[in-house]
Amino acid sequence: MTATDGPRQSHHLLLRRLHSLSGLVPIGVFLIFHLTTNASVVWGAANTRMPGEGLERGVQTFQHEVSWINDMPGLLLIELSLWLAIGFHSILGVVYAVGGKPNVGAYKYPDNWRYTLQRLTGYVGIFFIFYHVATLRWGWSFLVPGGTVWSHEYAASTLAAALRGSYEGFTGAGIAVSIGYFLGVTCLVFHFANGLWTSAITWGLTVSEKAQKRWGMVCAGLGVGLMGAAWMALIGFLLTDPVDARALEEGMLSGAHEVQAEQDEGAIGSAEPGREP
Repeated sequence: MTATDGPRQSHHLLLRRLHSLSGLVPIGVFLIFHLTTNASVVWGAANTRMPGEGLERGVQTFQHEVSWINDMPGLLLIELSLWLAIGFHSILGVVYAVGGKPNVGAYKYPDNWRYTLQRLTGYVGIFFIFYHVATLRWGWSFLVPGGTVWSHEYAASTLAAALRGSYEGFTGAGIAVSIGYFLGVTCLVFHFANGLWTSAITWGLTVSEKAQKRWGMVCAGLGVGLMGAAWMALIGFLLTDPVDARALEEGMLSGAHEVQAEQDEGAIGSAEPGREP
């Protein structure tokens, strides 16, 4: 062992831990929040505060959540920190994946399969995130069947149209996009849940075999729950009629404008001379 091996080993361990940490915070936290919000298009059917029934309530609940997110203070700062974390995690992950040597052909053990799947799902996840953000955030409509442009004011209808391929009904290209979404979210959830398990080893939190098994059960349970939320959201948007969803969203938008106008009038009236606030 040379004199420089110690610092190199410490540097390598630090990068490993930072890579692991970036996958948990903020990326993992955002994934949980994002999938839970998207699944509201289904679980929102039980939201009695919204009028209508079934998916009508779900669409309105989802739209309410998306509007709340887009009105958050410091949203740009949150997005920038998330993108920096994703960039760091992706680049370093590719470096580790290229330098690794999977041996599932020689040793077909579960750990070896998870090692290989972790890297494969990471590759798929990078491409899926890029496509998802480019089409539904940056407005690259040429990559979306029918040229649908996502809007946070019409979140459910535009997403449903993008997955179907048009506002009128399903198309072959739309089905291909839906299959891509299914594979993408499945890979991301597996990558996160399995990465959560390995991160405990990286940080020295699960040293014994029993501890690793117990933590593995927790990670598997979280993975199953997130996978259910991801598939629930995808199915919910596929069952949502974009035209009906647009009508509901326009009703919510007009109602919000009326409330804002009333508040503005009240604020002006309270500021008039001789009138008590």
